[in-house]
Amino acid sequence: MSTVIEQPVQVRLIASAPRMETVPATLRYDPDDPFAVHMAFPAPATLEGAEVSWEFARELLEAGIEASAGMGDVRVRPYGYDRTVLEFHAREGVAMVHIRTSEVRRFLERTRLVVPPGREYQHLDLDGDLTALLRDAC
Repeated sequence: MSTVIEQPVQVRLIASAPRMETVPATLRYDPDDPFAVHMAFPAPATLEGAEVSWEFARELLEAGIEASAGMGDVRVRPYGYDRTVLEFHAREGVAMVHIRTSEVRRFLERTRLVVPPGREYQHLDLDGDLTALLRDAC
C-alpha cells in the first residue's frame, strides 16, 4: 500500500483584470508514479466546468521555486518573497496561478519523506509495466 500525499492549497488565478481571484487546488503525489506530481483544480474554478488536473515532474516543481524552470506545457518560477508562479499552457490558452512558496516547500518535503530524490526507481514496477505494455500491444 502506498502513501498518497494530497495537500489542499489556495492559489491566485492571474487574469487580465486587476483583481486576482483565489481558487482552491490540490497538490497530489503518488509513490506509484514517483517522478510526477499533480495539481488539480475543481470544476467551479475552470472554464470548462469540469475538474482539470495537470501532471508534471516533481523535479520541475522543485527547480521552479528557486529559478525559472520548464519549457513545455508547465512552467514554474519564483515571484517575489514567498510566491511561486505556475503557468499551464494548453491549446485553449495559458492559465497562470500564484501559490505560496512555503506551501510548495511543505508539499515537496512531504514527498521527499515518502520517496527521496534519486530513489524513485525503487518505486517503479518495471516488470508489471512491461507486461501491461506487451499485453496491450497484442
